Amino acid sequence: MKFDLLHTDTQSQARAGVVTTDHGVIETPIFMPVGTVASVKGVHQRELKNDINPDIILGNTYHLYLRPQIDVLEKAGGLHKFMGWDRNILTDSGGYQVYSLAGRRKIKEEGVKFKSHIDGSYHFFSPESVMDIQRSIGADIIMAFDECTPYPCDFHYARRSMHMTHRWLDRCVSHLEKSPAKYGYEQTLFPIVQGSTYKDLRAQSAEYIANVGAQGNAIGGLSVGEPAEEMYAMTEVVTAILPKEKPRYLMGVGTPINILENIALGIDMFDCVMPTRNARNGMLFTAHGTINIKNNKWKDDFSPIDPMGHTFVDTEYTKAYLRHLFAADEYLGKQIATIHNLGFYMWLVREARRQILAGTFRTWKDMMVKQMDQRL
Repeated sequence: MKFDLLHTDTQSQARAGVVTTDHGVIETPIFMPVGTVASVKGVHQRELKNDINPDIILGNTYHLYLRPQIDVLEKAGGLHKFMGWDRNILTDSGGYQVYSLAGRRKIKEEGVKFKSHIDGSYHFFSPESVMDIQRSIGADIIMAFDECTPYPCDFHYARRSMHMTHRWLDRCVSHLEKSPAKYGYEQTLFPIVQGSTYKDLRAQSAEYIANVGAQGNAIGGLSVGEPAEEMYAMTEVVTAILPKEKPRYLMGVGTPINILENIALGIDMFDCVMPTRNARNGMLFTAHGTINIKNNKWKDDFSPIDPMGHTFVDTEYTKAYLRHLFAADEYLGKQIATIHNLGFYMWLVREARRQILAGTFRTWKDMMVKQMDQRL
């Protein structure tokens, strides 16, 4: 993997760059649609490619391990071939899913024993096994195994967890050196900064991760319930320490406003289920605020979904028609809303990149944050 930093904004830390892997170019800043189980929910790969057009999507190690299972993915020749996707894929470590299982898992130094949410069977993840699983999945960018701490989190627990995440990282690095990639292309490991919402722990973790010398770095343990201002404060601490010549990935973030504010702090890569999950519940993101398309006020509104026309669905369908589809419980409504939201997120990060390169990002960002912070 190669990262070229093209430009940094003079009035913020926003950056425009290019990540190059064996599966192609990723222009940053970038949003990665979440394809949890080898599928971006409600979106055909053809629509994903042609209408949303991301350079990279995300797959989930925990879910893919349980279903369709690793032997199936290996027989298919890896996740790219299995799902018919020839662009970049990133897989998370499973750490967040382990965190979310709460009563279904037990964390020890050796790794994590957990109970499947599908059939109740028991499984064990270690740093080594998670590296093997991600090798078999075949993503271009893979994550080190970590523990994602909850919010709020006791300082002493956060510190113990952070140090264990660092030890697990060392085991990941050591194991990867002994286990070659399976499908003839490079896989790049990103370590994960932890430390909850404690600045001293975040700084300590960022220093540790920076010293590993990986080709890219991730920030985990945020967007787990903490106020947005705490998220921004932790991001600022970490981006001041992580090397500028490496891409930075903020995991699981977030709203359109979260994304713009974190781009301003020097983040290059994002993922979140929000655009797809909210779409299925009738919430649309636009440049002028959010729309609950189920509301009666849209019943006879025959204007486009988004007058700005950020995706092809915005000009083809009206608010009244989309509201009708939701009222009739037609799945097409969820599909249209999902494509709209993902298309809007892609427009947002690409327009942010354009503004960074033009030297106008800060003014544009401040305007967009104010506009988007409204309910329409």
